[in-house]
Amino acid sequence: MQAPHTGRWFEQLEVGLVVEHAIRRTVTETDNLLFTTMTHNPQPLHLDAEFAGQTEFGQILVNSMFTISLLVGMTVPELTHGTTVANLGFAETVFPKPVFIGDTIRAQTEVIGSRASSSRPRAGIVTFEHRAINQRDEVVCRAQRSALMHREP
Repeated sequence: MQAPHTGRWFEQLEVGLVVEHAIRRTVTETDNLLFTTMTHNPQPLHLDAEFAGQTEFGQILVNSMFTISLLVGMTVPELTHGTTVANLGFAETVFPKPVFIGDTIRAQTEVIGSRASSSRPRAGIVTFEHRAINQRDEVVCRAQRSALMHREP
């Protein structure tokens, strides 16, 4: 029995495909606080409003590792839900603008690479460029991710 899926199969992920993801998410203080403390990150820029208020940003910055986690998670329903074998790696990840508490993030993905797997005949490798964009239309995270994807059954 095959598990249910909403993601796309390898054959449906052609280079040049751009997906505007349906899920949008407003980042809360709780998101940032829980993620930062659960990962044992003591950076006061993410946790201490008094400290962060005295920096060039004037306020708490959202942990960039939360930002990339949120970005990838937002892409799952339309891309890889039930159709991926594994993440293979991330490359060229950048955070060109900060994310602040209260920012609303949307996600966009472009397929930038695709090839058959040389070791798994029923799979292929797809390279995605994921982009997180805030409510001011600023790209706040851009990450390339390679995934091993199932072929259509």
